[in-house]
Amino acid sequence: MAVFEVSEIVQALHGVRNEWRDSQKRSREPRGREFPSREALAQIVEQLKGALFPMRLGPPDLRHESEDFYVGHTLDAALQALLSQARLEVAYVTRMMPLRDSELEAQAVDAVRKFAAALPSIRRLLDSDVLAAYQGDPAARSVDEVLLCYPGILAMIHHRLAHALYKLGLPLLARIVAELAHGQTGIDIHPGAQIGPGFFIDHGTGVVIGETAMIGQRVRLYQAVTLGAKRFPTDADGNLSKGLPRHPVVEDDVVIYAGATILGRITLGKGATIGGNVWITESVPPGANITQASLQNARAVAP
Repeated sequence: MAVFEVSEIVQALHGVRNEWRDSQKRSREPRGREFPSREALAQIVEQLKGALFPMRLGPPDLRHESEDFYVGHTLDAALQALLSQARLEVAYVTRMMPLRDSELEAQAVDAVRKFAAALPSIRRLLDSDVLAAYQGDPAARSVDEVLLCYPGILAMIHHRLAHALYKLGLPLLARIVAELAHGQTGIDIHPGAQIGPGFFIDHGTGVVIGETAMIGQRVRLYQAVTLGAKRFPTDADGNLSKGLPRHPVVEDDVVIYAGATILGRITLGKGATIGGNVWITESVPPGANITQASLQNARAVAP
């Protein structure tokens, strides 16, 4: 006698899946995989990390004389795998549109080609992030230590790759790449966020950066900082409006210390310093120094 009635559970799960598909107006017709794979994207990102930083994030036995060969071989494998995932996303997004297979293929190929062409620029941006972390942390002994060990840099490698995919019309792939880093580091950066060069997240755990946030050059954040939305506008039917600017703009050379919460489409002016554990919902002028004490004093003298 079987310990578990697996067949009954299988049938029950089949029924639940069909209920979901019917509620979402999806076909019950047999077909292959419809959605990109987290496991595939995780492997692709590891390959891309090796191609971007072969002697530090590549295989342990790699030698300088075979560096270009390794990069070429790894990059070709990663881009071919990425193309397969891009095909799935394009087909999913355009499933209600009368597009021919050749048009779907052309969209996927074009996006991955443009992504590949952006990789040298992504490497330069990441170099600026690594250098910012090294220069901004007295505990950092070398740029190599920063690249190998710092969770903020791992999060930014994922973000720079994810943001490129996001801009090329592959937001689901981008979100998966971002969430892989979120799971490893506790740093949650939406792939739509625009982040300039020389960005440094120190310690990092609990940092949240929303989709429409805009961050300038040489900005430094500490752990548990939130760049979030203050409110969520709805349409006439009560549904959340998507894509509206709702997160902060952080100008160049701003420092935001641990636990600060910055909400809404406000601007932190160039060179401002935001102290720890403050709650800000209004714009801050350039060069300002905002602390809990200064906010309390401002409230005390307000009419």
